[in-house]
Amino acid sequence: MDHKLPPYATTGQRIWFYGFRVLCGLIFFFLMAPILTIIPLSFNAEDFFTFTPGMLAFEPEAYSLKHYVDFFTNPDWQQALRNSVLIAPMATLLAVSLGTLAAIGLSQSHVPFKGTIMAIMISPMIVPLIISAAGMYFFYSRVGLQGTYWGVVLAHAALGIPFVIITVTATLVGFDRSLTRAAASLGANPVTTFFKIQMPLILPGVISGGLFAFITSFDEVVVVIFVGSAGQQTLPWQMFTGLREQISPTILAVATILVVISIMLLSVVEILRRRSERLRGMSPG
Repeated sequence: MDHKLPPYATTGQRIWFYGFRVLCGLIFFFLMAPILTIIPLSFNAEDFFTFTPGMLAFEPEAYSLKHYVDFFTNPDWQQALRNSVLIAPMATLLAVSLGTLAAIGLSQSHVPFKGTIMAIMISPMIVPLIISAAGMYFFYSRVGLQGTYWGVVLAHAALGIPFVIITVTATLVGFDRSLTRAAASLGANPVTTFFKIQMPLILPGVISGGLFAFITSFDEVVVVIFVGSAGQQTLPWQMFTGLREQISPTILAVATILVVISIMLLSVVEILRRRSERLRGMSPG
């Protein structure tokens, strides 16, 4: 698709062409400005949340890695990191398993009330997070999961399942059902058909949903405050505590690390999306 302005464009078309790009640039700057501010501040040699005169003058001694060193040596930060690393992968595994099965089931034409079921399954994305957290707190406290590791894992899995359902469902839109029917006609059972035929084709969508579920779990703070205990204090929870009580500039270093991780994961998601389109013949190779 050619995105260049044709030479015969009218004045109004030229104004819209350039004005639209300026508007998109301003929106992009508005969204990126907080991130672009945090990253250089994380290298501040002083314990300030603002730019020092030395930083503005680009003096080398005004920059330091001490906040990153504090993150990797402080036992409180390292315990929070360990908790996040223990919780997020398990929550992602549950979200991918249950979300993929739900998406495949809802893609079948004979399933009744698919719209209602889909709305219920993706409701954690729509309902305000504070309401979901309060509901999980009252429910888990009744069943004995409040303040436990598995309680936090199940809560984060519930938040990640909608992302898996949406991405896998989008992948299944271009899936050729005749492939599964051909496998069944050749004697393959449903399990073999799923792992040999269906799973390789929808794998990009499954992985993309898993990455979104992982990011959701790793960055989530509201639900873990309600459902978790001091023993499940995750990295975002530690950042929230640091802002409220300690005002530690180490938070800026942690935020920068999380931004880099998020960019890497989203880049993988984009690569998988393009690969999925090529597999389904929706884009040129």
